[in-house]
Amino acid sequence: MSNPSSSEPSKVQIEEQDARASKARQLLGMKGAASGETSIWKIRLQLMKPITWIPLMWGVICGAASSGGYTWTIEDIIKAAACMLLAGPLMAGYTQTLNDFCDREIDAINEPYRPIPSGAISVPQVITQVLVLLFAGFGLAYFLDVWAGHDFPSVTCIALGGAFLAYIYSAEPFKLKKNGWLGNYALGASYIAIPWWAGHALFGELNWTIVILTLFYSLAGLGIAVVNDFKSVEGDSTLGLKSLPVMFGITTAAWICVIMIDVFQAGIALYLIAIEQQLYATIVLLLVIPQITFQDMYFLRDPLKNDVKYQASAQPFLVIGMLVTGLALGHAGV
Repeated sequence: MSNPSSSEPSKVQIEEQDARASKARQLLGMKGAASGETSIWKIRLQLMKPITWIPLMWGVICGAASSGGYTWTIEDIIKAAACMLLAGPLMAGYTQTLNDFCDREIDAINEPYRPIPSGAISVPQVITQVLVLLFAGFGLAYFLDVWAGHDFPSVTCIALGGAFLAYIYSAEPFKLKKNGWLGNYALGASYIAIPWWAGHALFGELNWTIVILTLFYSLAGLGIAVVNDFKSVEGDSTLGLKSLPVMFGITTAAWICVIMIDVFQAGIALYLIAIEQQLYATIVLLLVIPQITFQDMYFLRDPLKNDVKYQASAQPFLVIGMLVTGLALGHAGV
């Protein structure tokens, strides 16, 4: 009888690897996290969901690119990093903490390991975290306006608007997330348009063309937001939240999701052709091809099982397309 190869991991090693991966998912705020964390600072970080900071920080980069005013100087690099801190850890952290607080009843059904429904952190501690992140964000936004020499505090106003949008998205009596279309569009705009505006305003002059174009681009972000709804179908249905998977069913909602992402990204490419940025438009269109491939391979076949795998494989092509678009707009002087 042959012995198993010594290079193969043992059951204990596999369990240890799974435990480490689960702990990492917990800190990042991802599905499939571990429970039982006792460190209050790790719990606070989990509430802020660091995995969600990335698209907003990327949006700042795209806005800096579209402004046409960003230069590779030490000062501009530090400004951009500070704006990314504003968009990611502070404002996205505020948004996610507030959302967890408002969704504690839903999370008790869908994700009972989350800090609030599990009792790992108290309600007063959560409220304190929300307020600290919010006012730290406002303070940094105003500092960036002063640093940039703005006569009008545009970055501060964008931060105020983003904070208000986050509140009406999560909290009663508005709770936009109860409506699959409005809620997901608000989420898509917070991922794409709002951080884009902040980056553009910091290094240039925000104008209506950029505002409207990024709001249009946010319709692709609506499709991304729908992906997040598949993990919460049971709780959303129980508590009456009309997410797209609840309203239309799993299969139809999956098709709505991928169509929104692909069609509106293609629409951006057509706009780039209209402003004579054909090379950038071609790159954006080419990036749609692998998106469609992974949508067919993973998401459309089993949205509930493959939502995370789809996000990891297909969405990088969307975010690269955002930067290409930003560069094209900056090159065109829009």
